[in-house]
Amino acid sequence: MLQINRHILDNGLRLVHAQDTSTQMVALNILYNVGARDENPEHTGFAHLFEHLMFGGSVNIPDYDAPLQLAGGENNAWTNNDITNYYLTVPRQNVETGFWLESDRMLSLDFSERSLEVQRGVVMEEFKQRCLNQPYGDVGHLLRPLAYRVHPYQWPTIGKELSHIANATLEEVKDFFFRFYAPNNAVLAVTGNISFEEALHLTEKWFGPIPRREVPLRQLPPEPVQTEERRLVVERNVPLDSLFMAYHMCDRADSDYYAFDILSDILSNGRSSRLNQHLVQEKQLLSSIDAYISGTLDAGLFHISGKPAAGVSLEEAEAAVREELNELQSALIQEQELEKVKNKFESTQIFGNINYLNVATNLAWFELNGRAEDMEKEVERYRAVTADRLNAVAQTAFREENGVVLYYKSSRGEKDETYI
Repeated sequence: MLQINRHILDNGLRLVHAQDTSTQMVALNILYNVGARDENPEHTGFAHLFEHLMFGGSVNIPDYDAPLQLAGGENNAWTNNDITNYYLTVPRQNVETGFWLESDRMLSLDFSERSLEVQRGVVMEEFKQRCLNQPYGDVGHLLRPLAYRVHPYQWPTIGKELSHIANATLEEVKDFFFRFYAPNNAVLAVTGNISFEEALHLTEKWFGPIPRREVPLRQLPPEPVQTEERRLVVERNVPLDSLFMAYHMCDRADSDYYAFDILSDILSNGRSSRLNQHLVQEKQLLSSIDAYISGTLDAGLFHISGKPAAGVSLEEAEAAVREELNELQSALIQEQELEKVKNKFESTQIFGNINYLNVATNLAWFELNGRAEDMEKEVERYRAVTADRLNAVAQTAFREENGVVLYYKSSRGEKDETYI
């Protein structure tokens, strides 16, 4: 069991801490409660843009990376629809450098046309490479609005379209920062070889003077219940036809989240999983297939994607997938198969939480969405899922009227899209 400590600063910043004396390193993970779902529908991609802008320097520190590298540290960040996460690791003797750097950019990010232009160019190039020039790169832009008609999950983290980033103004960027990048909208997790007393002292010293900000109340429109299947056929200049299916599922806080996660593993986690064993190895109807969940804070999606084998149509591939889903609906999963998946998850959790940086990331995530201690209840919650519950969830979720289907066809001609 981890010894988890916490403290809330006067400015609202939440500190969570767990010491690990087996390493000589310290990790700082700061999670901001802002993601792509908080963006204006006409100004998307801002959360991801800020992931880059935060490395562009502050008023006091022109280059964020340089002093961290001199201290022997490393850093990175990632963004999704719900959150933006930054982390760094640094040798314990230089830990104060990490607190200084993270607090300084929360307080006084460098807002200049030059910084915006540099990072805008980086993000636009990333958009082009990932979404416009890469085969199947626009799947997120096609599938999300097919599944979400109201909720802001309808656009990917990188943004709806290139013009939203290209036309972003400095004032719009400043407004986004001061609305969401605030101590009272963040969780700081500190792990590794540092005592709670030292972590608290450095947090108060460097983050304590940062003033609270007015963070807007999040009021997102709930996605209406889908009542009929939605389908889209597109033709693109790609090597192979591909099948993409998605079903609406619960949010991350719902107890059925664990059932959905187990179902995705039963279907496609490893060579012995059902879709791989039956459709790829035995029947050879697909050359590859995957099932996974989005795990979002609001109601998410259960994804299935695959490429038909040579000579197999998308219709045949879809029918084969549906047959496997029907099997989950009609028959209970055998105890041995269920236990295998649960054991694999437990071992992944145990080994993952040996790493001090993984612990920092998990502490911040679970503290944001409840209490940091919940991270140690995950195995118990997976273990509690029964075969009966999996069957009930499959019956409710894997209905045609609850799903969307995208046929992504190979074509050497012009782009074409057809809703059916």
